[in-house]
Amino acid sequence: AADSISRSRMARSLYEWLWQHEFWLPPGITWEDMQESEDTHYPQPRDLLLSIPFALILVVIRCAFERAIALPLSTKLGVRDKQRPKVQPNPILETFYSTCRKNPEEGELLSLAKQCDLPARKVEKWFRRRRNMDRPSLSKKFSEACWRFTFYIISFFTGLTVLYNKPWLWDHRECWTGYPQQPLQPSLFWYYMLELSFYWSLVFTLPFDVKRKDFKEQIVHHAATIFLISFSYCANYIRIGTLVMVIHDASDCFLEPTKIFNYMKWKKTCDSLFMIFSAVFLISRLVIYPYTVLYNTYYYSMEIFQPFFGYYFVNVLLMILQLLHVFWSCLIIHMVYKFILQGTMEKDMRSDTEESDKDEERDKIREKEKNGTMYFSNVTSNGYIQRNGSEPVDNRAHLANNHAKER
Repeated sequence: AADSISRSRMARSLYEWLWQHEFWLPPGITWEDMQESEDTHYPQPRDLLLSIPFALILVVIRCAFERAIALPLSTKLGVRDKQRPKVQPNPILETFYSTCRKNPEEGELLSLAKQCDLPARKVEKWFRRRRNMDRPSLSKKFSEACWRFTFYIISFFTGLTVLYNKPWLWDHRECWTGYPQQPLQPSLFWYYMLELSFYWSLVFTLPFDVKRKDFKEQIVHHAATIFLISFSYCANYIRIGTLVMVIHDASDCFLEPTKIFNYMKWKKTCDSLFMIFSAVFLISRLVIYPYTVLYNTYYYSMEIFQPFFGYYFVNVLLMILQLLHVFWSCLIIHMVYKFILQGTMEKDMRSDTEESDKDEERDKIREKEKNGTMYFSNVTSNGYIQRNGSEPVDNRAHLANNHAKER
């Protein structure tokens, strides 16, 4: 009982320390000034808990959408999964693959080859094919892109509908008029819940989604987005938060259909959408976002209140997002540069493509060359190539070859 009371006191002390008005509110404003009435409602931190069950509902909706709509649509549109060669069962290699690592080093390959009594090249090929078996199929990528495209379209137009008649969409200084005593409108509440629930659902499905090369950056992005949305809600940065969400959804509406047409092999449509996406992304993330959000939050807010912890914290989160924008912009600019030079869009550098494609083709070429050399050797040794239409070039080679076959 004493321990439970002590823990309860510690939890209450931590809660009181965390929610000090000096952290969350501008100087001169306390929580008493944020009391609700029948006609006036302010954001409450407990409201954020609703995003968790809503996120689980979105996961269920996504599963139903992918099975009932996206997968059948992929079949009708001609999206075909690549036939991947299966590996032969090998308990030693499978144990190493599942418990140690999926891509063994050279020394480990030689050790495994000795244990299995196999050539090292066959062991290397086994691991390549085994890794490919775990990679997502094309239909899975198509279904995932369809779901994201559907959500981003709904979210973007929801945001435009909600913000169209709001003054801060047109005059950015209105983001701070009366702050922090800005009543929460129901439309803004549900728009926030929609966005926050979606990013929580992405976190829940992250282990099962298609993993790309920027997987770590995606985790940072999701975490920063969730923290930013949650903090902006608790500190009543609702107006600036809605601008951030609309700006982000604008370019994503073009990214996902670009992937969809890429999976469908509609090359020209894919290239055109990619160029549109690149223009929208670069303009929205490197021009509109810094001016509409960063400059607005850093400078215009200072016309209303003095700096405090929440001011610095929200600006740090916004800068983290901007650094990620710069990172992805560099990748996109590189792809656009390749597109202009080569006239075709380079594969998404974030994608985890099948590594064995080139290796398998190289193996086949070597096998063909080997077979071709053997055939040429057999032809010449059997005397089909003759000089001046006379006897075989070298009967001794023919005899030696027959002797070798007997041996």
